[in-house]
Amino acid sequence: MVLIPAGEFDMGSPKSESWRYSEESLHHVTITRPFYMGATEVTQAQFAAVMRRNPSYYKGANLPVEHVTWNDAVEFCRRLSFMDSRTYRLPTEAEWEYACRAGSDGKFYSGENDADLFKAAWVGSVSNSRTHPVATLAPNRFGLFDILGNVYEWCADYYDANYYVRSPKTDPPGPPKGAERVIRGGAYNESIQNARCAYRTGKDPMKTQANLGFRIACDVPPPGPATLPAKTR
Repeated sequence: MVLIPAGEFDMGSPKSESWRYSEESLHHVTITRPFYMGATEVTQAQFAAVMRRNPSYYKGANLPVEHVTWNDAVEFCRRLSFMDSRTYRLPTEAEWEYACRAGSDGKFYSGENDADLFKAAWVGSVSNSRTHPVATLAPNRFGLFDILGNVYEWCADYYDANYYVRSPKTDPPGPPKGAERVIRGGAYNESIQNARCAYRTGKDPMKTQANLGFRIACDVPPPGPATLPAKTR
């Protein structure tokens, strides 16, 4: 897990960005609390250790798990929380983009050109149309690997194409209801335009596909009570 500091950023994309969609309207967001985020997408070995099964199409212990529903991802977090006595969960969409950008404001966190993206993401012509072991390409400035490309990642939020126009400016939780859940980051078998930091779409939470996995987040526990020094004789 990587500690992501609290901060603020411009979420979405400017009108000048190539390939943008109207639902990516630019708006300023503040993340008020630090949180932990998985340095990589959840691997098949990790998923199997918690869930005792591996639904993935492309098999490999260090490959990202895929063919998981949103409910599978939430159940993984629930079981892991019980095992580890910490609160694991899916990131909100705002947390995901904030962590993905890691201070950048361009199409890709690694730069503006296709070649810059290919240094960091298994996507398009470099992916050989399949998943790849995690953490083999360059991470972003926060130390997160494959947050663009490899597999799409489930987020906690319901998906609403019009949410940005009324989204809270502070710790947006996502819409209160919806038919789909947000997925982010693009995937190995899709075009580079879907691997932009701002690209967003939704998926039926009960559906699976071979290019869809997830990455976990974890709340930072509040500071405990001060411990008084032991008395000395």
